[in-house]
Amino acid sequence: MAQRYGMLIRLRPEKREEYLRLHAEVWPGVERMLREANIRNFTIFRHDDLLFGYYEYVGEDHDADQARIAADPETQRWWKLTDPCQESLSEREGGAWWTPMAEVWHLSPAPAGEGGG
Repeated sequence: MAQRYGMLIRLRPEKREEYLRLHAEVWPGVERMLREANIRNFTIFRHDDLLFGYYEYVGEDHDADQARIAADPETQRWWKLTDPCQESLSEREGGAWWTPMAEVWHLSPAPAGEGGG
C-alpha cells in the first residue's frame, strides 16, 4: 500500500521566475532519481507563490530511499539552486521536509469506456 506525503513551501515573490526556470532545467534528473527511490505520482501544484508537493511512496524502506535521494548529485544540485528561491512554511521548528499526510483527495481514473477517447 502506498504511503502519502506532502509539503508546502512559499516562493519568494522576487525569485518566482528564477525558481520556475531553474526547476525546469534541473527537474528531469531529479524525477528519474525519485522513480528509482520508489516515489510515484509526484505532483507539484502552484497557486501564486505557494507550492504544494504531493507524492506516494511504494517502497519498503522510506528512510533508506530518502537517504538515496538526499545523496544524489542531481537532487543536491536542484536543492542548491532552488532553495534560495523559497521559504518553508513549516510551523514546527526544524520540522521534517517530507511530512506524512493523513488524507489526500485526487481525481481517480475514469472508468473504462468513459472520457477522453
